[in-house]
Amino acid sequence: MSIIAAYMVPHPPMIVPQIGRGNEKQIQETIDAYRTVACEIASFKPETIIISSPHSVMYSDYFHISPGKKADGDFSSFHAREVRFQESYDEELVSRICSISDSEYFPAGTLGERDRALDHGTMVPLYFIRQFYSDFQLVRLGLSGLPLVDHYAFGRIIQQAVEDLDRRAVFIASGDLSHKLQSYGPYGYAKEGPQYDERVMDVCSRAAFGELLDFDESFCDKAAECGHRSFVIMAGALDGRAVEARQLSHQDVTGVGYGICSFHPLGVDENRHFLEHCSSEPEQDSNGSFASSDPYVKLARESLESYILNRKIIDVPKDLPEDLTTRRAGAFVSIHEHGQLRGCIGTISPARDNLAEEIIFNAISASTRDPRFRPISKEELPFLEINVDVLGEPEDIESEDDLDVKRYGVIVRNGFRRGLLLPDLEGVDSVQQQISIAKQKAGIAAFEKVSLQRFEVVRHV
Repeated sequence: MSIIAAYMVPHPPMIVPQIGRGNEKQIQETIDAYRTVACEIASFKPETIIISSPHSVMYSDYFHISPGKKADGDFSSFHAREVRFQESYDEELVSRICSISDSEYFPAGTLGERDRALDHGTMVPLYFIRQFYSDFQLVRLGLSGLPLVDHYAFGRIIQQAVEDLDRRAVFIASGDLSHKLQSYGPYGYAKEGPQYDERVMDVCSRAAFGELLDFDESFCDKAAECGHRSFVIMAGALDGRAVEARQLSHQDVTGVGYGICSFHPLGVDENRHFLEHCSSEPEQDSNGSFASSDPYVKLARESLESYILNRKIIDVPKDLPEDLTTRRAGAFVSIHEHGQLRGCIGTISPARDNLAEEIIFNAISASTRDPRFRPISKEELPFLEINVDVLGEPEDIESEDDLDVKRYGVIVRNGFRRGLLLPDLEGVDSVQQQISIAKQKAGIAAFEKVSLQRFEVVRHV
């Protein structure tokens, strides 16, 4: 037995009558669709309901699975303490998911939960389900800050665990759509909001799950979506299955998108292993782009690949341009994977005998020693995009009026604390934002005064 049905659902607390107090009627279409979902689930009589929630425990580099035998929760934070839940976890299925994750060295498990109370991203779906069906155990999954492909891979692990235990399981992907659909909404309006809703509803209504992996991270951020990673885990849990998809509702009257779709597996379909399709294309592109990369990027890639594969630090190659072997300068190596930052470390001023050595050692540090990320694995190598920024000499400036966020990087200094931010970074649109981020990196409080330096870079891609 595998996943017998899956659903994409929102989780607005106001949809619960005790919270909405009449206001929920403005999303009556969503309520009606939710009840349709709950009735379907009752007809399937699942042994286990798996819910992925953006509001469960979330880490940047780890998928959290709620541990223990039981959990409870209520809507007291929404002034409806009387709406309570007491759920039993499917410990055997949780254990199997963890076991598979461990065997594949995949970052998922039950470590680190601080609060075992159920979150509203889990309780809102349960509110409707329990009106029609109650004979089930629960598995609650958190999301992570890892790339979308890792969320899909996590879904495949869940699918395997369900099959190994022959569970009748239903998957609920809890998540709202864009929060920036209307100017009167709680988060205002952004043009990416309606664009995201239209696109994701089209993709899900066709069960074109491979396209979920094509959403750019910055686009999703600008749309202020909530559930995309949740939907991708669900897609992974239906990997290799033909799927009948149905859009049940989509509303945006509150300024937040609420979409509901149902997915019914029909049988095996070898053409729907979307992670393999996704993985093969970047590798081909990367192999082609390696040859066309300039010597600075080639050197960084050669260095990190040698270290990751063999733990060997390469010598400076003999056929490099003179600029790399005779010049000394600070350099930053930035690594992205599937459009998401995967590591970035560099030196403000030269620390090695020449620029080539600077790049060799900084590439190793960026790929294996950036404290924000787990070390890059050999499996990730074909999908890495690498930039090398060579820094010009920093110069003192009097004020932020001498900065240009596109042209100049900034160095802030307060005593021994010093922070740097490179120029022309996506999502950094103002000098004030640039200085603020540099202060944060240095551990300098927003109210503390700093001296400023600016520098130019030559970016190699």
